[in-house]
Amino acid sequence: MPNNNRGQSEKLVRHILKLSEDIFRSIRLVIPPEWLASDMTVAQLRVLLLLYSEGPNRMGSIASAIGTTLSTTTGTVDILVKKGLVVRGDDPEDRRLVICDLSPQGQEIINLMWVLGQQQMEKLLQGLSLEELKKSDEVAEILLRNVTSSANPA
Repeated sequence: MPNNNRGQSEKLVRHILKLSEDIFRSIRLVIPPEWLASDMTVAQLRVLLLLYSEGPNRMGSIASAIGTTLSTTTGTVDILVKKGLVVRGDDPEDRRLVICDLSPQGQEIINLMWVLGQQQMEKLLQGLSLEELKKSDEVAEILLRNVTSSANPA
């Protein structure tokens, strides 16, 4: 990519990110009151999100992915197990290894987060004209194509 195009691209990316930040600040986030009263830590939420996105995982892999020690991760997972949000099982290939996964209750919490995100996206799209919705749809398709092609290089 020629330097001029690269510079223009970088400037546009920064502008889009700034607009995204402005949009985020302008939207009234709807946070369920029980979340505000929750005793869940950021580390616990990171484990739940990791298990949601990557599926069942070994303790060592979780620790590596979230950047904590094995003992810290084990403590975090212990608490999530006590809360009923994570279940532990044996690795069928090596029973010495522990596999962690979301429990149905843990899955429900992550699904609720997804629904709240969808509701925020609906707020963003409400009031747009048909033409603006078509443009938004086109941009969403372009972004999806970019993400999927980046994830699966030819």
